[in-house]
Amino acid sequence: MEIVKVENLTKIYGKGDTEVRALDNVSFSIPQGQFVAIVGPSGSGKSTLLHILGGVDTPTSGSVQIGGTDISKLDETALAIFRRRQIGLIYQFYNLLPILTVEENLTLPLLLDGRKPDKQQIRSLVATLGLGERLGHLPNQLSGGQQQRVSIGRALVNNPALVLADEPTGNLDSENSREIIALLRRFNRENNQTVVIITHDERIALSADRIISVEDGKIVRDEVRA
Repeated sequence: MEIVKVENLTKIYGKGDTEVRALDNVSFSIPQGQFVAIVGPSGSGKSTLLHILGGVDTPTSGSVQIGGTDISKLDETALAIFRRRQIGLIYQFYNLLPILTVEENLTLPLLLDGRKPDKQQIRSLVATLGLGERLGHLPNQLSGGQQQRVSIGRALVNNPALVLADEPTGNLDSENSREIIALLRRFNRENNQTVVIITHDERIALSADRIISVEDGKIVRDEVRA
């Protein structure tokens, strides 16, 4: 089953002499449960691609289907709801709300969706993340690795079909980086969640099921490793 289907995706910024073609007629699909690394030099278009997959940017042309829904055709309100329920986004800089505790940051997507957190689910998630003794802490009371674990938990609390991670280990040391990738792999394998990760770390890329290499807005290599 395809969880992601991208067809003839193009993204252009600017006009005339200032025009930049960030993505140039990109097409590919991702089956459910695959762990995919997207690699490429700075300015290659990989972050733009991830942001369009996540519904936080819009294509100039082409389409993106997530679980059979063409998100490029959704209006702003419908897209926000779809993104909150079906897509988990993890960023390099955590993006935690500093005035909220760990528990409040984790459950925020549920509350925004008008749903009451399932205490048993939250306990299970917290245990997996290793944050059981940190629920009442604020983000500035946590290490970088712990903050990224909260970010992962927030992205996964809705049990999304697709998890997108933009350089999630970029601010972490090698030990924390390994732990974060191991966590993402665990959720990928145990819950059959599709994970797409942007990385400059060759070791992370080589641990993926598939590596998509992007240069100048085009896919130049697509290698399935498992």
